[in-house]
Amino acid sequence: MRGAKSAKWVTGAIIVALAATACGGGKTDEGAKGAKGAVDPNGIFSIELGEPEKPLLTGDTMESNGSAVMAGLFSTLVDYKADGSLEMINAESVTTTDSKTWTVKLKKGWTFHDGTPVTAKSFVDAWNWNASVDNAQGLASWFADIKGYEKVHPDAEGAKATSKTLDGLKVVDEGTFTIELAKPVPYFAHKLAYIVFAPLPDSFYKLPVKERGLKPVGNGPYKFKSWDHKKQIEVVRYDDYKGPNKAKNGGVVFKNYTTLEAAYEDLKSGNVDVLRQIAPKDLPLYRQDLGDRAVDQAYSAIQTIAVAFYADQWKKPKPIDPRVIQGLSMAIDRATITKTVLNGTREPATGWVAKGVLGYQPNAVEVTKFDPAKAKELIEAGGGVPNNQISIQYNADGGHKEWVEAVCNSITQATTVKCVGDGKPDFQADLTARKTKQVKSLYRSGWVLDYPVNANFISDLFRTGAGGNQGDFSNKELDAKIAAADSAKTLDESVKAYQAIEKDLVNYMPSIPLWYYKVNAGYSENVSGVAYGQDGDPILTGVEVKKK
Repeated sequence: MRGAKSAKWVTGAIIVALAATACGGGKTDEGAKGAKGAVDPNGIFSIELGEPEKPLLTGDTMESNGSAVMAGLFSTLVDYKADGSLEMINAESVTTTDSKTWTVKLKKGWTFHDGTPVTAKSFVDAWNWNASVDNAQGLASWFADIKGYEKVHPDAEGAKATSKTLDGLKVVDEGTFTIELAKPVPYFAHKLAYIVFAPLPDSFYKLPVKERGLKPVGNGPYKFKSWDHKKQIEVVRYDDYKGPNKAKNGGVVFKNYTTLEAAYEDLKSGNVDVLRQIAPKDLPLYRQDLGDRAVDQAYSAIQTIAVAFYADQWKKPKPIDPRVIQGLSMAIDRATITKTVLNGTREPATGWVAKGVLGYQPNAVEVTKFDPAKAKELIEAGGGVPNNQISIQYNADGGHKEWVEAVCNSITQATTVKCVGDGKPDFQADLTARKTKQVKSLYRSGWVLDYPVNANFISDLFRTGAGGNQGDFSNKELDAKIAAADSAKTLDESVKAYQAIEKDLVNYMPSIPLWYYKVNAGYSENVSGVAYGQDGDPILTGVEVKKK
């Protein structure tokens, strides 16, 4: 099942990114398969999508609208199954004896969409390019495990690279390369499922910089056809694809919508085939409207409220006391909000790690329990909320307004702290405000697994300088604990160390866990075989289009 995605940041109140594999634990409609000739193997189907934030680059696609397309265009070395074990995709094998030096052997016969071969050099060159500080890729930190990263991507602001290549990457032959890490990381092979580790063809480097992400050439089951900005993106089946997840359809049209409500109306009228999410206002009736075509299943993602630690509110006159954030967390009545506003489509979170990944532990912390008296006590003990007022930034196109208002009402009623929503018109505007450090107070954040290990929900979000750490949280003590967990001798020991770190996060409060996601979506009568994977994504390649 496809687990890794190029977009970690979840745009919608429900789910957002798409995957491209043939297996999945989701709900499947087998209805059209019984009649001979009922399926058109070359049929094209459509999916709702928002406009991607940026050009489609493997090293810089950090949000789910772009991920939706990238997941079909590129395949990685490995993927993972529902039980967390690895499945070889473009790799024949990924092996190690010490968790520090890894050997990758590629399957033969793979080609890029331009017909050129996928080789060991294709991966090594792509990783070096994505890691380089000169190329300013948002996901560069994913290569920090590899020996020599500090040379190609120095930490100091304005510092120049002293090397163009990572010391730890070596091409052995056309189908083999090695990866030497700076120190052992027992779960490194799982990380290779993430899209940033996909290969790039030689033609990529010959294009002008501004064009490289506008017509991406990948090695996945679909190849790029066109991008009519703010209207639609179209990909078509790549018939020479050698992976196990060949497409059962002719391609996909990603249709741009500015509201979920409009997408749902189009679904009901047959003008779009697959939805990734349902707007809150339509949740009460969507099961009745769609019947067997309504989807309701859990997956590995979590909604949180993140803290913009760089904001004046949390820095002046002194850094915020974690007890204040603890108090705000305990002022949120998650049970009532998930039951009423979100119509039972969420489950209150009891920690920072989502369900379905290695190391998930139920009831990890107490600060997610609703306790108004304790909330006021903690806020007062921590010195109070500056100006006794907070705001929660969110993107208005993702179905968040209703629950943000409910969270604010709960906080205000429990503590008298004034809370207001700060809506941005779309996900692009929301992300821009985060990346340019314009968030005034707090912001809503959603995170879906990139690989099924609890480290992904801790290290990749709260480690100083991590790609997902957009709130500028930094704590040397926590960084040291994360480094120790990463250096554990075995995967099991690393997972246990991260479990201890999760329980300890209450002493830092880098964010406020809210609830675990579910896929609440649906599809039209024009398609069958629609399934959703562990990461909540519709599995593109398995969709079958009915003959008209």
